[in-house]
Amino acid sequence: MYEVEALLREYDRARAYTDELWKDLSPDEVVWRPHENSSAIGWHLGHQAHVAHFMIRNLTAAEPSPDPALDAIMDSAQPEQFRGALPTIERLTVFRDTVAERVHARLGDIVGGRVKAPDQLSVVGTHLLVALINHEYQHDQWIGEVRSEALGHPLPPDPETSQVTRLDGYLVLSPLA
Repeated sequence: MYEVEALLREYDRARAYTDELWKDLSPDEVVWRPHENSSAIGWHLGHQAHVAHFMIRNLTAAEPSPDPALDAIMDSAQPEQFRGALPTIERLTVFRDTVAERVHARLGDIVGGRVKAPDQLSVVGTHLLVALINHEYQHDQWIGEVRSEALGHPLPPDPETSQVTRLDGYLVLSPLA
């Protein structure tokens, strides 16, 4: 079974890969939508963090959203046409960074035994991190396709780790042996 500390490193690696896919794009490219029923790269960036926040909140700690106004915008259950305008790049970046800090803090509390039922939450935290990593890479696939095919930018190389492989074209954390 994966260790939480190793998974946190892989979570950071997945987030860094996401950053390689978008940080060199112009603000117009980040908010551009290929068609009216398609989400912009910026939406995917916010959605990745939104899901991480809600998984941490709902599975390990009841805590408020770092940016409640983004909750409806970044929820995939909300139809595209009702999501509203995307936030600025700066606000998206702060949101993503704040959520990642909270993921680290909460999992650090679990590993450090600073929670009720630390052994049980370690199991939950391990599976939660695997899901977060794979979700990050799931949306990276779409971001990468828009980046390369629609916007004409080269793709960065896959992350340098033996813990990630490709399944059905998507990067995923290698299944446990």
